[in-house]
Amino acid sequence: MSRAPAPPRDRREAGEIFSPGFALFADMLLVGLLTSLACLPVVTVPAALAAASATLRETVGTGTQIRIGAYAGQLRAHLSAGSLAAGLLVPLLAVVLLVDSALVRGALPGAAAMAPALALLTLGSATVGLRASALTAPHRLSAREGLLRSAADPRGTLLLGGAVLLAALLAWSMPLLTPLLPGPVAFAATAVDLRAPTHGPQR
Repeated sequence: MSRAPAPPRDRREAGEIFSPGFALFADMLLVGLLTSLACLPVVTVPAALAAASATLRETVGTGTQIRIGAYAGQLRAHLSAGSLAAGLLVPLLAVVLLVDSALVRGALPGAAAMAPALALLTLGSATVGLRASALTAPHRLSAREGLLRSAADPRGTLLLGGAVLLAALLAWSMPLLTPLLPGPVAFAATAVDLRAPTHGPQR
């Protein structure tokens, strides 16, 4: 009688010390750290988040553990002139937040209306950007497609907006956690994209 082939060594088995859920959590934190490093040039933020989403999507689909080389490969695949140009929006959003903060502190005329509007604009832009970062080909990093899917799936958009707010709150209250936060945020964007009723789980 022939012997059954041994399972791949990089697969998570039921007899392992840590459960698959805990292993996925550890993978998510590793991706968060790698994404933070990849985001340091600022203009690479869209590509870094897209690489994080693609890497997490792959590990959820195959059950394989995340490797640094796999993330690096995804990052190279997502780096392009378009993604670097989109990265210029990141400092623009930071400027909007600084203006919003100045309006709140300065009590200028119209600040009561402008401050919430700028905060909502920043949150909405970040949410649409995250939706775009979770897209796969042929809509990879498409801001238009991210906007369309945000409008078509308001529940998912609200969930992702809540994840962004929670990440911002954690970064403000516990700055030491900031390098790990891109992982959970990218995971939230990936999960929202996979559950979206407009296109189903198959990409």
